[in-house]
Amino acid sequence: MTPPLQGITVVSLEQAVAAPFATRQLADLGARVIKIERPDGGDFARGYDESVHGNSSYFVWLNRSKESLTLDVKAPEGRAVLDELLGRADVLVQNLGPGAAGRLGVDAANLARTHPRVIPCTVSGWGTDGPWAGRKAYDLLVQAETGVLALTGTPEHTARVGISIADIAAGMYAYSGILTALLRRATTGEVSAVEVSLFEALAEWMGSPANYTAYGGRQPARSGADHATIAPYGPVATADGAVVLGLQNDREWRSLCTVVLDDPDLADDPRFVTNSARVEHRGELNALIEARLADLDMDAASALLDEAGIANARLNQVRDFLDHPVLEKRERWRPVDVPGGTIAALRPPVDIAGVDPVMGPVPALGAHTDAILRELGRTDGEIAALRDRHVV
Repeated sequence: MTPPLQGITVVSLEQAVAAPFATRQLADLGARVIKIERPDGGDFARGYDESVHGNSSYFVWLNRSKESLTLDVKAPEGRAVLDELLGRADVLVQNLGPGAAGRLGVDAANLARTHPRVIPCTVSGWGTDGPWAGRKAYDLLVQAETGVLALTGTPEHTARVGISIADIAAGMYAYSGILTALLRRATTGEVSAVEVSLFEALAEWMGSPANYTAYGGRQPARSGADHATIAPYGPVATADGAVVLGLQNDREWRSLCTVVLDDPDLADDPRFVTNSARVEHRGELNALIEARLADLDMDAASALLDEAGIANARLNQVRDFLDHPVLEKRERWRPVDVPGGTIAALRPPVDIAGVDPVMGPVPALGAHTDAILRELGRTDGEIAALRDRHVV
């Protein structure tokens, strides 16, 4: 089957995580994504580390199936190439620094005049207007400002969430916004600008603790790997590791008491009879559960919890995740070429019947520059001259 977005061309002035994550989703569905990179090093995420055949672990995750065009968009010749590309494009995605898109004339207002068919998508840190429009934003800063850091960690110490959740949230909202705008253009002919900020994307994810704090009178406490507002819900040590268990309702609580703890009367103990009471007496409750599971290995503990109908999981390390039987048996890993080798990459999590994701190579810096310039009518001599002047 033809990929759903085949025939859609995306030009992206992108770097780091949020915008590349959005455009990779589009590329996986068959869109042509032309990634414009600086000639003097490209997307700075290329240099985050060298762990994957000499490439950055971030970059190979975020940039498969794209074409890399090196281009100095500040130079007049480079700006002309960008303008020609936009004349053939459906979408422009950019997460340039504050004000840069306007200086280049590729902000939403200018594009509406110069390329009215192009859907502009802007990924910013704090929004393109408002009091913080001119400030830089990185994932950790956004976790701090939204209160995520205040919720994550132990009672004694805050902790950063271990993946770039602000960038990922913004990238996913940008992706869904672009798809919505493409659908609207296809059905009504109207072109809509799309904008998402890292701060507002992560602010949306703060909905539950925000409500809890605003209307409950206090913010959820930092509780390590335990759930802040549900108990029991967290890791429990076993003889050879740890399992994570989670309860959602009174029926599960009573089953835990009867089957796992072998004490049906505990279900009506005033310390534990409601979820709020169990949260208040979490330490006492966790001690009872740990005393029961401490002599069991993980397999036995999991089997006992399964018998009680209690959701549970192993407390895996990353290596355990890489070897996870669900990913293996469901054939989620696919080979993807990267500069210097091949890696195993996960299929996109959304399966669309009859559609196989593209999952093409991760491009070397400027790998498609000459081909794209020839497509625009440049001769080999003109391309060489542009290279001599460091435009490409």
